[in-house]
Amino acid sequence: MDYWTIVDIAYNVTLSVSFFILMYFMLRIGRKGVKAHNKYGGISTTICGFCFLVFGLYNLFFRFFVYPYNGFMVWWIGINLVIALIFSKLIKRAAYKIGLENKDSKLESGKKPILRRYVERMTQENPYSEEITFKMEIIRKSFHLMGLLLVLAYFGFFTLLYPVTLIISDSVIVLIHDIQPAYELIWGPIELFPFVIGDFQSVIYLTMMALIGALMFAIISDLIRIIWGPQYSIFNFLTRSMLRNKEINATGPQIYIITGFVFSYMLYMAGIINILSFFSGVLIACLADAAAALIGRRYGKHRIRVRSRDYKSIEGFLAGTIVAYLIGLIIVGPIYAIIGALVFFLTDYLPIYTADNILNPIFIPIGIQLFILLFGLPVGWF
Repeated sequence: MDYWTIVDIAYNVTLSVSFFILMYFMLRIGRKGVKAHNKYGGISTTICGFCFLVFGLYNLFFRFFVYPYNGFMVWWIGINLVIALIFSKLIKRAAYKIGLENKDSKLESGKKPILRRYVERMTQENPYSEEITFKMEIIRKSFHLMGLLLVLAYFGFFTLLYPVTLIISDSVIVLIHDIQPAYELIWGPIELFPFVIGDFQSVIYLTMMALIGALMFAIISDLIRIIWGPQYSIFNFLTRSMLRNKEINATGPQIYIITGFVFSYMLYMAGIINILSFFSGVLIACLADAAAALIGRRYGKHRIRVRSRDYKSIEGFLAGTIVAYLIGLIIVGPIYAIIGALVFFLTDYLPIYTADNILNPIFIPIGIQLFILLFGLPVGWF
């Protein structure tokens, strides 16, 4: 076993250990949330924790990435931790200055920097609320457009754009040849690099890298919010988002949906589900859920009580189910589209304590795939 093989194993084990550490925090937070009578957030966070356990085991035995991309991901996690700590230090300094001004009213505050205004909003007001405004709902749901970015990453845009991940992979290959001595010093002989120009296999790995990279950024920030306080979350600072009571002692909806994406894409990489089943689930989970929420908030007049005891509107259900069917119709065809829309409706109506943001991207692809195996009909239109 040579030196670079040992480095490869070390990076891979480190990545799995990172998942296990996150699992530990998620399970503890989930338990705390349930004890604090936030069963919705607590149970959803606990489910994410078990998903992280699966991620760690899968990476340990089957690998998400080949070398050196597992090393790139470990470095990305480290960079996010450093950035989060620096941001926390800046928040503490801003809070200290605010405290001095409060003690001495003679101190000139002048025009307050953005960071100061953010700290005041997060500490002097309750950042959590039972309901959020329609404008804030739009901002939160805009995060769901990540599903469209995944389509561009994997498929590109017809003939106008190659898959974004392939463009990145080819650019990386050109770069490492340009800086070959420096690259080989850190990552080993250039011959070990697993891809060549135009290699579609790189698209598969880099799409997962984008998913896990986004998940790591979001989860590190959200864990800091829960453990240290909402003002320390760089994600909250960047998105200017309001938090709901369901996020007290629980992770946020962005964690649920990205965790679901990673889980389903892992099933694709393992050869269990079709890539079209995966993207049907992703886009239905993103766009149909957003349509249901926004149409329901804006135009919902006929309310019904779902099993979670929340009230939702018939207009929202109809909008979400119709959008789910149209997405399925485009991607997997009319028969499997019915399955996707039905699963979407059931995960929106039936769960009592679990967020549909994590159920949709997992159960919709699995549901479609099961019926692909049962019916044996062609998938999609080609």
